[in-house]
Amino acid sequence: MHFWLVIVSVLFANLTLGDRPAHGIQLSPEIAKMYTAVEMAPPTATQMSICYGFVCRLRFVLAFSAGERAKLTNILAKGKASATAERKAVQEVFVWFDHRVAREVGTNKRVARADFRHLDANHNFDCFDTTRNAVSLLLVLREWGLLRHHTVSDPKYRGNVLVGQTPHNTAVLTERVGGKHWVVDMWTTAFGKVPDVMLLEKWLGEN
Repeated sequence: MHFWLVIVSVLFANLTLGDRPAHGIQLSPEIAKMYTAVEMAPPTATQMSICYGFVCRLRFVLAFSAGERAKLTNILAKGKASATAERKAVQEVFVWFDHRVAREVGTNKRVARADFRHLDANHNFDCFDTTRNAVSLLLVLREWGLLRHHTVSDPKYRGNVLVGQTPHNTAVLTERVGGKHWVVDMWTTAFGKVPDVMLLEKWLGEN
């Protein structure tokens, strides 16, 4: 009897473990909160949710094909030599990403610094959207082991109406050696253009 109880227990454990979902991408508490705030699933190693339409009002799930993963791997390989080269490669990845998303959701005419005044929310991103999209894409690249010189840090916020600085937030990369923080900001550039990549300290002082 004891023998059969052991067998049944092992089979049950295997079935239970087999039904469990794969481990998700590791998130900091701040980044996890960014997704739960809009009731959106965080990215996985195979897909990510795209926010558009302002304040993540509209969404699309982008599933990466094997060919797309190979494409992004080749782009990031250009950045192996240094942190500077990797940031340049990341900009190229974001140009690819902009075109890839536009084919699905029609953002090929999106404008820089889009907000409600442009009257075309359905085909644009506000900074709420671009921050989530950028963080998600960077997390996927990290999960694939493609970020050699940087880690993905919590998004950063700026905004000081007393000096005319409007509220804005962005994704951030941090150098593994030296610890310098670099923003990756899609919102300030138009469709198909490289995102702004600059030191966080400089970004915090801009309008």
